Amino acid sequence: MINFIMIAFCIAAGTLLRRTNLIHSEAHKGINTWILYFALPAVSFKYIPKIVWSSELLFPVFSAILVWAGSWLFMEVYCRRKNYKQRSRSSLELAAGYSNTSFIGFPLIIAYFGEAQLPIAIICDQTTFILLSTAGIINALKANVQDGETIDVKFMLRKLVSFPPLIGCITALMLSQLVDLSVAEPFFDKLVATVGPLALFSIGLQLKFDGWRQQISQISTAMSYKLILAPALVLLFALLLGVKGAVARISIFEAAMPTLVTSGIIAEQYHLNTKLVNLVIGFSIVVGLLTTAFWDFVIRLFFS
Repeated sequence: MINFIMIAFCIAAGTLLRRTNLIHSEAHKGINTWILYFALPAVSFKYIPKIVWSSELLFPVFSAILVWAGSWLFMEVYCRRKNYKQRSRSSLELAAGYSNTSFIGFPLIIAYFGEAQLPIAIICDQTTFILLSTAGIINALKANVQDGETIDVKFMLRKLVSFPPLIGCITALMLSQLVDLSVAEPFFDKLVATVGPLALFSIGLQLKFDGWRQQISQISTAMSYKLILAPALVLLFALLLGVKGAVARISIFEAAMPTLVTSGIIAEQYHLNTKLVNLVIGFSIVVGLLTTAFWDFVIRLFFS
């Protein structure tokens, strides 16, 4: 119960401070810099050395890919029926295909399943980021590429290899094979403790809902896939493959997370429908706090 109070308080505090102009409108950027460059890499250093690797851990990787692939297919069919142009398709695919596996996912994983399950969540998170940095950017570029132009592969790779959490993940994997990182665990504990409160506070600072009525059809479609169909696909995938235990539970729960905040940043950088993507992010966070309770019940029903 305390964890849920903390989640609600941090988001509400950020939203209240922004709406009352008691904090700078760009304050979230500084908070996100801390999270991306220090807190999230520390999560990798704290938990990755403790992961007991097995073939079963491929499931979180495939589940994130399934969520992305399902979004692409779902939105292609939806947009063709609506006769939407590529800009709208790219915006909706960004809004529905990538789960908020860290900023929202990590605090909720701790609240529902305990801190010990974070290593599986890290695998989901890194896979989601790699997909966003490759398929997501290609998808965004498609909306801006003129006839005869090609996508800049070097730019895409540069974005991928320079992302601090990915660097932290790879470094933690390599160093854990060479040295004992447990001596630095108290230091990592301090950094990891900032992820939940600061991430939720940052999200509260960015929540905006103005102008939602004009785009309610697109918003509801993207949210229906992200919060209901995506975790249902992963649940079905787990049942078909016979995957059980914590791996199945965490993978399904991460698939049920709201839309990734970084999707809005990419939409802005590549001149997509930023307003639509940000509205989906905002509404999915609020509604997602309720639907995750439903998915927790479903998960415990199938994987007790």
